[in-house]
Amino acid sequence: MNFNKLIVVFALFATVLGLSVKAGAAEEATTKGEEKKGFNATKVIFGHIGDSHEWHLFELNGTPVAFPLPVIAYSPTNGLQVFSAAHFEEWHESADGKAEISNSYNGLHLERAMKEKLVTDDGSKVYDLSITKNVLSMLIGIVLLLWITTSAAKKYKNGGTMTAPKGMQNGLEAVIIFIRDEVARPNLGNKANRYLPLILTIFFFIWINNLLGLLPGGANFTGNIAITSCLALVSFIVMMASSNKHFWSHLLNPPNVPFLVKILLVIIEFLSLLIKPVALMIRLFANMLAGHIVILSVICMIFIFAALSKVAGIGFAPFSIAFSIFMFMLELLVAAIQAFIFANLTAVFIGQAIEEGHGHEHDHHTSENEIIA
Repeated sequence: MNFNKLIVVFALFATVLGLSVKAGAAEEATTKGEEKKGFNATKVIFGHIGDSHEWHLFELNGTPVAFPLPVIAYSPTNGLQVFSAAHFEEWHESADGKAEISNSYNGLHLERAMKEKLVTDDGSKVYDLSITKNVLSMLIGIVLLLWITTSAAKKYKNGGTMTAPKGMQNGLEAVIIFIRDEVARPNLGNKANRYLPLILTIFFFIWINNLLGLLPGGANFTGNIAITSCLALVSFIVMMASSNKHFWSHLLNPPNVPFLVKILLVIIEFLSLLIKPVALMIRLFANMLAGHIVILSVICMIFIFAALSKVAGIGFAPFSIAFSIFMFMLELLVAAIQAFIFANLTAVFIGQAIEEGHGHEHDHHTSENEIIA
């Protein structure tokens, strides 16, 4: 995708977001018979980056343009319920003014503050299994991932490996070779091919969903800590399942150190073992969330200044749009970098778990030298 196409994508993004923010500000500023309210940037920003039971695109003349998603709820008292989120169509503020509450339907309602959650009217337990915006975005990402990879595999099957790749297949091959040579082989050695499908899946899954989150009206999928924690858990489980005797012996019994120091090292090693998935989780979540917040905050500043003076809003708009374009370009780079870092660290952690002892490594290198000789 060249620079001109990126500008078009961002212009569409800024236009759609601007319509949504402007309509939201106008709706708050002209309530029926009430005192005018200021522009609530926090509500707008968290409304765009948060998960929801409907996919909100923009607002046109005060009317939201969105499509409701399926609500799937299970509670011990009412059993399984499946219905459309369109039934939650009326909203009002809570008594403390810190949240918005929808109308009740089948004993359920939505509460929206920093995040949106499904609760029962009587306060009983409910399990929300709904297809939310993030879930739907994930399914779209999976479909795209399968389509891209299977299309390339089909071309290789029909044309063979000796035929020069073309188009998307060419770009995909370059990325796969890069991950294989720069991530898998340096960290996993002769077991690289065994873990390469996992590393590639993690990389492409995160990269595709990062890019989907930058589209106009897209979901902030990888900016959700629940999503990144699940991805980190997968990496941690594979690391633990692949660990060998050498890994655990060094973890539980560090060699050539005094006994008291050994106890301290074991505690530190266990803590570092638990910190690894936490670092994976927070790094991806924080970077993607921060990028979305920065872009949205800069755009919202147009309407914050406009609330003070229309001239100030118009005057600040060019600077806001220019900086937003810069941040958007940077986020395109960050989307790929964060996918690479997550995949690379997963390979590093697995490589540490499957590393053999020095004696085995010496024998392995000796046998390799003999073969070469």
